[in-house]
Amino acid sequence: MLLKGKKIAIFNIANKRSLAWAIAKSMDAEGAELILGYQSERTKGNVESLLDELSKEPLALISCDVTSDANLVDVTKRIQLIGNIDGLVHSLAFAPRECLEQPFVETDRDDFWTALNISAYSLIALTRAVRPLLNSEASIMALSYYGAEKVIPNYNVMGVAKSALEASVRYLAYDLGPDKIRVNAISAGPVNTLAARGVSGFVSMLDLHSERAPLRRNIEAEEVGDTAVFFASRLSSGITGEILYVDTGYNIMGM
Repeated sequence: MLLKGKKIAIFNIANKRSLAWAIAKSMDAEGAELILGYQSERTKGNVESLLDELSKEPLALISCDVTSDANLVDVTKRIQLIGNIDGLVHSLAFAPRECLEQPFVETDRDDFWTALNISAYSLIALTRAVRPLLNSEASIMALSYYGAEKVIPNYNVMGVAKSALEASVRYLAYDLGPDKIRVNAISAGPVNTLAARGVSGFVSMLDLHSERAPLRRNIEAEEVGDTAVFFASRLSSGITGEILYVDTGYNIMGM
């Protein structure tokens, strides 16, 4: 029960395949009390249908649209009714589908801003919104991918957005360090989520990963969930500003 007594907010859960849901299940199994975010009324039903898989009811279900500052104020007010929290999970990313199908050089200005706004700036905005409610020694974590560091064909603008996200993790870690708040990211290997399937050639990406990774397999969503438990617990109390790869070793390979 590594997280017993800890209150952790997870934004946003889309469906049962999402990494955010895997994190929620792992944290629930370790005793955390959860606040679960969803993007819209359309996805709220998806989240509600999953709650029977948890050992206890979440403290709250909160609608969270990170493109709206007004909505983030509402998110803060909802959390305030519950009390201070010990952890924040940022699992938010989006790019228009055409950005993941056409060459990167064809990315237009509006689509570029959409991807960076939702996938990277949202970590800053969400952290700023909940900062007054974070307990000392709280843990913030985001989800990234290797495309932030190396070119992954068809990942395109999402790779740029994840690079910005990882840089934001480091700068936030510096800003929040004096308050003993840690900020880290998990760089997960490819997982067959609904969002990942939006990347053209994703099945080939899975095959290539399992062939070249030292462990000769792809990761399981539960492995990301368990790593999030580590970051949220005292076991990682001396770690901040880091990007931890959970990718069966793929990132260490040169060929």
